[in-house]
Amino acid sequence: MQLSTQLIHEGHIEDNSRAVMSPIVLSTTFERGDDGLSFPAGYLYSRYDNPNRHALETKLALMENGAAAVTFASGLAAATAVFQSLRSGDHVLLPDDTYFGVRNILAKLFPQFGVEFSLVDMLDLAQVQAEIRPNTRLVWLETPSNPRVKLTDIAAVVAIARQHGCFTVADNTWATPYFTKPLDLGVDISLHSTTKYIGGHSDVLGGALIFKAMDERYEFIRTYQKTGGAVPSPFDCWLLCRSLATFTARMPIHAANALQLAQWLQQHPAVEAVLYPGLPDNPQHDIALRQMKGGFGGMMSILVKGGQEAALRFCGKLRIFQHATSLGGVESLIEHRRSVEGPESPSPDNLLRISVGIEAVEDLIADMEQAFDK
Repeated sequence: MQLSTQLIHEGHIEDNSRAVMSPIVLSTTFERGDDGLSFPAGYLYSRYDNPNRHALETKLALMENGAAAVTFASGLAAATAVFQSLRSGDHVLLPDDTYFGVRNILAKLFPQFGVEFSLVDMLDLAQVQAEIRPNTRLVWLETPSNPRVKLTDIAAVVAIARQHGCFTVADNTWATPYFTKPLDLGVDISLHSTTKYIGGHSDVLGGALIFKAMDERYEFIRTYQKTGGAVPSPFDCWLLCRSLATFTARMPIHAANALQLAQWLQQHPAVEAVLYPGLPDNPQHDIALRQMKGGFGGMMSILVKGGQEAALRFCGKLRIFQHATSLGGVESLIEHRRSVEGPESPSPDNLLRISVGIEAVEDLIADMEQAFDK
């Protein structure tokens, strides 16, 4: 079956009502069998597992061609689970443009546990090779990166990591499995903030890890999920399953709109640069052609001439684009990243991150045109 069919039908929860749509199983606990020891339906307590969570994890594993998926209450909870699997003295190699929330986890929560990290430009493979230390255990990839939209050559970085016995995690939130499948390129774990394109409607928080193999690290993280308790609610899982039914319909529209908008912005005199991998003159366009299939995603960033003041003034004049945090919803959002990330942000002060929605692209272009002209 094709992915669009699988996402609608796989993992369906059946009950006595023969409902076409899966029910929400809100029960926190499940009855034992007549022997007093067994759990005939396979469920004990909703922190350990729940039918709606099981359905979601089934669908997510299918999307990434993975062996299993483990879901969490947020994307950062999923990232934290990975770092919890490390040991004191381990070193992590992060992209220099990694999502600031991931960087904050390691900078603020893990120093007391002796976990170290350093930043590297993943575009420079020689630098990646040079920055790996004897105690490096994890190489973290994020492609496209947030917010400078840098693309990492996944297969090349994975090859370097394997030479040094490191495992790899790729944050696939921006590309999504529709455009990129990191596990097929050798990555060990694919991470998602399911809040974004998986949810698609800006109404649910969630995170997920999809594993290439059900190895010891998978078993540890599965145990961490059950005992740590940062799990998504049954309703959140149900919402995400509902959203996945339209995933393959939404993603091509996001990408087509983004490409057309990027082409228009590239010609606008108020724009210093457009950061979008689908543009032929993008420095990583060749990488995008190799590892992104069916389009280049719905995310871009632009550098506005005139600095922070001009960028914020432009945002304030938009009427369809909403100036708000987050991304991946059906609605178009724009955000001045430096003001969100704080004074230590590496983002340029004139950078605006744009999540292109599925509205009529003509309306999106017209909205930007009037905002630039005012």
